[in-house]
Amino acid sequence: MRFLHTSDWHVGRTFHGTDLLAEQDAVLTHLADLVAGEAVDVVLVAGDVYDRAVPSAEAVQTATRALRRLREAGARLVITSGNHDSAPRLGAFADFAAAGGLHLRTSVGRIGEPVLFEDAHGPVAVYGIPYLEPEPARHALGVPEAKGHNGVLGEAMRRVREDLAHREAATRSVVLAHAFVTGGQGAGSERTIAVGGVEQVGGEIFAGIDYVALGHLHGPQTLEPHLRYSGSPLAYSFSEAAQRKSVWLVDLDANGLAEVRRHELPVPRRLATLSGRLDDLLAAEEHASLVDCYLSVTLTDPVRPLEAMRRLKERFPHAVHLDWQPEDGRATAALHYAEAVRGRSDGEIARNFLGDCRGEPPNEREDALLRTALELAGRSES
Repeated sequence: MRFLHTSDWHVGRTFHGTDLLAEQDAVLTHLADLVAGEAVDVVLVAGDVYDRAVPSAEAVQTATRALRRLREAGARLVITSGNHDSAPRLGAFADFAAAGGLHLRTSVGRIGEPVLFEDAHGPVAVYGIPYLEPEPARHALGVPEAKGHNGVLGEAMRRVREDLAHREAATRSVVLAHAFVTGGQGAGSERTIAVGGVEQVGGEIFAGIDYVALGHLHGPQTLEPHLRYSGSPLAYSFSEAAQRKSVWLVDLDANGLAEVRRHELPVPRRLATLSGRLDDLLAAEEHASLVDCYLSVTLTDPVRPLEAMRRLKERFPHAVHLDWQPEDGRATAALHYAEAVRGRSDGEIARNFLGDCRGEPPNEREDALLRTALELAGRSES
């Protein structure tokens, strides 16, 4: 039996204020093509289908279209909820969806109930563990003494093993879980799930399972041959610019895990970073290849340029992030309010603020505007 392991779609997420639905639709369409081309039997989505608990109508339409394409390509699907999802919303109509080959596992009460598949070697039991927020989960699981992520995930896996023990010996097992497993490396775009400063669980908690499809961390990685993160299908921060996004193709044979292959995903729009003076960046021919990239720019001009983002977008229409770090190394650390205003008039405070923000004091015209604004403010208060 062949599985495709993916996770962390985060449909509806924006990138520095830019809508990503078109890019998400493109890469999820590629997954459907992969399912058809590789004769995938089951697609596993290990949490965070959506980026928000209440996704927009457009995000729901994009996700629904992706699920339909995957199903039409010939695969059945098992999906769990992540820490970004609303489990009740994602799991609505789960029983009806299962009749069409879409199996939603978002309920704590169904952790010990696998989705059963059959191949030439016998049954495969797929257990979906939704993201378990420790405090509510320990009560829902009936283990009020459980502590943190290890405690609730340990109880979830106890239920999985209890069910598996009552099945025929030839039954192979797959678990989906949305968690931060020790040894994994965060990409920088994940939302923390720390409780009391602790968010990680030990990989040994999944011992004895043929394959564990993990979600939550956005970089593809292998903790053990049977224990892997697929990562997100798109980069969601500039810290992920160098990552090669991918999914895992997982084959089970009569003895369990037979082979795992990595399939790299297409990049609808690359991420890149630039640094330098604004005029140089706008003129340099070597940056022509970055015109179609999502761009993070650090300006090093000694004085903060006016309308820098507008000017950048004239050449780089997909510039989405701008920072200013003067090349002369002048300190830009924040000054405490009391120190900034002590013994200074309103005019001095305003002028100093402008100088701190852009590295240059106001010119005569700006100084006149500041005086006028302060005079008008004074009259309105009197």
